[in-house]
Amino acid sequence: MTPRFATLTALAALLPFLSAASSADTPSLPRPEHPRPDMFRENWLSLNGEWQFEIDQAGDGEARGLASGKDLMTRITVPFCPESKLSGIGHYGLMKNVWYRRSFEVPAAMAGKRVRLNFGGVDYKSWVWVNGRLAGVHTGGNVSFAHEITRLLKPGANELVVRALDETTSGKQPTGKQTHTISEGCSYTRTTGIWQPVWLESVGSSFVTGVSVVPDPDHSRFLIEAEVDGSDPDLSLTAEAFADGKPVAKESVPAVWRNNRLVLPLAEKRLWQPGSPFLYDLRFTLTSGGRTLDTLASYAGLRKVSIKGRAILINDKPVFQRLILDQGFYPDGVWTAPSDDELRKDIERSMAMGYNGARLHQKVFEPRFLYWADKLGYLVWGEFPNWGFNYQPENYSNYINEWNETLVRDRNHSSIVGWCPFNESPAPSAEIQNIVFQLTKVLDPTRPVLETSGWTHRVTHPEVRDDHDYNQDPASFRKRWMDFFNGSRALPLPSRYGAGASGRDCGVPFMISEFGGIGWSTEGGWGYGAGPKTEEEFYQRYKGLVDAQLDNPDLFGFCYTQLTDVEQEKNGLYYYDRRPKFDVKRMHAITSRAAAYEKTGPVTPPPGAAADREWSVIVGARQDGPLCQPYRYTTTEPKGDWLAAGFDDSAWKEARAPFGTINNPTTRWETPDIWLRRSFEWNGKDFSAAALVIFHDETTEVYINGAKIWERSGFNNAYESFEVTDALKKALKPGRNQLSIHTRQTAGGQYIDMALLAAP
Repeated sequence: MTPRFATLTALAALLPFLSAASSADTPSLPRPEHPRPDMFRENWLSLNGEWQFEIDQAGDGEARGLASGKDLMTRITVPFCPESKLSGIGHYGLMKNVWYRRSFEVPAAMAGKRVRLNFGGVDYKSWVWVNGRLAGVHTGGNVSFAHEITRLLKPGANELVVRALDETTSGKQPTGKQTHTISEGCSYTRTTGIWQPVWLESVGSSFVTGVSVVPDPDHSRFLIEAEVDGSDPDLSLTAEAFADGKPVAKESVPAVWRNNRLVLPLAEKRLWQPGSPFLYDLRFTLTSGGRTLDTLASYAGLRKVSIKGRAILINDKPVFQRLILDQGFYPDGVWTAPSDDELRKDIERSMAMGYNGARLHQKVFEPRFLYWADKLGYLVWGEFPNWGFNYQPENYSNYINEWNETLVRDRNHSSIVGWCPFNESPAPSAEIQNIVFQLTKVLDPTRPVLETSGWTHRVTHPEVRDDHDYNQDPASFRKRWMDFFNGSRALPLPSRYGAGASGRDCGVPFMISEFGGIGWSTEGGWGYGAGPKTEEEFYQRYKGLVDAQLDNPDLFGFCYTQLTDVEQEKNGLYYYDRRPKFDVKRMHAITSRAAAYEKTGPVTPPPGAAADREWSVIVGARQDGPLCQPYRYTTTEPKGDWLAAGFDDSAWKEARAPFGTINNPTTRWETPDIWLRRSFEWNGKDFSAAALVIFHDETTEVYINGAKIWERSGFNNAYESFEVTDALKKALKPGRNQLSIHTRQTAGGQYIDMALLAAP
């Protein structure tokens, strides 16, 4: 226990049973705004504020009767997690079980109605009791859920108890950037239990449970599907759209259980555009025999997202996506913003630096954030906190069900222009990646899906691709990504080397979805690479990295790491307390200048570029079967000219590639360096193109007959292709040739395997 909890005594049991706030707009009520502007009903009551609270380390709370009638040890301010300062608790240690308790009275306006109890988010599994009776159970810590509690209510005070189970270190649940130990590196303070608003709302005997709103700007209309709960006779559902308070569309249909489809042709067409948004107000009214049962208010923007070749188009225009990595952490609230105003201001801070959107990184952001993104015309990619998940099939349901809930809750937001359910996922994620990729396309066919950001791509026919590159040298960074597309247009490679190659151009839209991370003011923390010594040096490095991508017509966007510092990770453009580190206007000018992609569009790959060519294998990698011949290797630096054909390597060991510690290598290698040698025969037949296919972690040099044909610092995360036509032609000779490789590893996992291919 922390010292704070060690001082608690049995006197805590004398705490008064906490009552509900008198109204949703009480000035002292934390986060008093309605949590779901996209699903608004007039009759609602916030249950934020002071609750009773207890950490149940032994897990025996239910046996001790905490589900009803027992005062808990202390108090907490909801909706802030117990790890946060704003909760009034500030307990940092692991909390597997926590309990909450309060009372509430049902407002008179809800009398005779069905009453729903809503939770914005409870991490991770929750049980809810009302007046000692179980209202429901929910699994998943990131998204909203509701329990109907009508039958459990009584006149006057009602007791509400919540238990949350959070097995952070189990591997069974995705945790994102929540640390499993202490806050270190890029893992930060955990979030346990209730961390988003709690509220009551009343509905009629029949009510609208959810709507899907698909904008169709080509035909100036909204396509709507709605679900209804209830069995009142002669149900009718009416949908209306308003522009600036003026009605512009209306349709009614007989309402049934599900599959209620409405079309709203708009009398006035106004598009939702990045930086220039327009939102129509929507109203759904459910009636029975002319009697109104339920009224639901929402909104929507008229915009579409489409893919054409290597371009992602918004309303048929190539908009370069200048994205910032936003992790959604706050110094005093952890995962919960201290106010609705701060949610809006984080978007405005990003836009002030020249960005038009964000990757919502390793977290499902709350609906109020998405509301402000919709209102401000801010592009976002909806993501999921996959880190911490162990990818075991017995736990798939936890992941898939919660991702499904995320899609259904958030798919109506105009600001979301793409989905990305995984980030830097390892090789064992292949199966669930493919399942979730297909599920996402079915549940939302209106947006592109990036199956994972960076690292191990496992979908064979992707819609979008990306890579992470924290190279801090603008010149080599520029060259890599200019060469990447130029080379890949000429050298489409056999698919046997895998869709897993992050750096493989598949002819689909491509972005550098993490770059930069330039450390600044890193005392007591860290950033990527060696930090600049002066502020001017920072500007030059930042501009060089940004310019390299703005000048590349084949990139549809980028994502800079990151918006703010987060605890010890100090590579934000703002400090953790949101003070700017740099001249905002100067940063805006660098980030926002016109991109080649917007002026010319991406270069169209030649016909058939995505198909396999007739490659012959000169030197084989793992995927080439028997053509992957053994190497002589040593982990001790060779003495003498180890590149020479006549060098005596008879004392070296012999084994097959791949060598390393990750990706199931054939031969274990875990020292800092490895030197490889093997001979091979070449028939002297001329070739028009040659490719080096390599998976290297980390820095690697490749030599043919003593001549260096390729080198690269850093690492990749899968097999990647590089054009080496000219270098190989100069180095090769008919007959026997000598291949030599040196790979050096400094941190993390390691791996080396390669192939040489030639095309006629």
